Amino acid sequence: MTTYQRTEKAESGNSNAPPEVAPVPPPAAQQEQPTAPTGVAALMKPMTDALFGPVPVRIEYWDGSGTGPTDGPGTLYVRTPDAIRRIVWAPGELGLGRAFVSGELDVDGDLCEMIAALRPAGARLRNQLSALPAVVRTAFRLHLVRPPLPAPPEEAKPRGRLHTRGRDAQSISHHYDVGNAFYQLLLGETMAYSCARFVEPTDSLDTAQNAKHELICRKLGLHERPGKRLLDVGCGWGGMAIHAARHHGARVVGITISKEQAELARQRIHAAGVDDLIEIRLQDYRDLADETFDAISSIGMFEHVGKQRMAAYFSTLRPLLAPGGRMLNHAISSPGGSKLGKRSFTHRYVFPDGELMDVGDVVLAMESVGFEVRDVESLREHYAQTARTWVANLREQWDEAVELVGEGRVRVWLLYLSAFSIGFDDGGVAVHQMLGVVPDRDGNSGMPRTRRAWN
Repeated sequence: MTTYQRTEKAESGNSNAPPEVAPVPPPAAQQEQPTAPTGVAALMKPMTDALFGPVPVRIEYWDGSGTGPTDGPGTLYVRTPDAIRRIVWAPGELGLGRAFVSGELDVDGDLCEMIAALRPAGARLRNQLSALPAVVRTAFRLHLVRPPLPAPPEEAKPRGRLHTRGRDAQSISHHYDVGNAFYQLLLGETMAYSCARFVEPTDSLDTAQNAKHELICRKLGLHERPGKRLLDVGCGWGGMAIHAARHHGARVVGITISKEQAELARQRIHAAGVDDLIEIRLQDYRDLADETFDAISSIGMFEHVGKQRMAAYFSTLRPLLAPGGRMLNHAISSPGGSKLGKRSFTHRYVFPDGELMDVGDVVLAMESVGFEVRDVESLREHYAQTARTWVANLREQWDEAVELVGEGRVRVWLLYLSAFSIGFDDGGVAVHQMLGVVPDRDGNSGMPRTRRAWN
């Protein structure tokens, strides 16, 4: 399915048209016997070979020339020489990402499938020094030895020391304060921006998100009796809080440092009729003190904490729990841990300063402050399906999304979520729920003997 290319109609003034272009079939003779590239394609081939090796997709250039297989998962369209100029100055995912966000690169085909096919080439791309001579020669041949282009306006530029309050606030605002209407379009009715739990593969996104919330409630023991006090750290738009209050009578305090999230969360709580059970605060977790809760949930927030503050994070939350209290940390993880490099696409456009932790490191950090870790569960395959569902939501409502936040930002999310889903498919990233409990003085945990109640 052609999904992302600009059309002549879009270029002539309708900026909200979905970026589509009718694929141009190669001549029959070329299908039977591929010919040597000509034009720009011939000049570019040494550079693409050096950067990627054999590319399993068709590449078409602005002069009509092309190279690569015609029976692959799709076609990459290089619309203008500016795309190459960006790659020359940032020969990696950042240059490619900038060109895609600006519309200088387009694709014809399923972007998820194309990224999956390009993964081996992407691994080769990390060794960029060996490709430098070919990149420089190509730049000269195409007369592209010019100063770098300015980055697209969607690129983040947080200032200050890493993971200080001020810089964290900038990063959170860049990611979340883009308009609640856009997130409603992307995430669906539950407004849950984290991995869903598809009990059945055919479940809808909202059904799967409710199943995730219910699983967390049961792991935290909120179903055992109404009136338990829950702290939801990074409460988003209130989805977990509403579920816990509506289905289990929990009394919830939700905190966020996103003004737009807090505003909509309060509106949604009022509409759900649970105002008397939920309080939403615009508050940093570092300001929490002198309160007691029966349970703490942290869903999709831990990625913003940073490795250097991981111990302080758990040290702040642990004293807030009464004896027998439980904490569930739901977060994306990476084997060995990974800090998103400053030149990565994700760091510059999606999660400024985001860091993924190794599960073992998180368990150690929880244990070091007095948690007894009782359960660790991976939902990796569920996140791959969640991300693909979000991609489908974008594709089906492209015009509306562009009208809300602009084509550049929609392209950011399309590229990010497509690549994100492949990362969960191949195990490069995962998502884990880690449940810790605070035993009483006699060592009683209050935990059920089996997981039966969670199902």
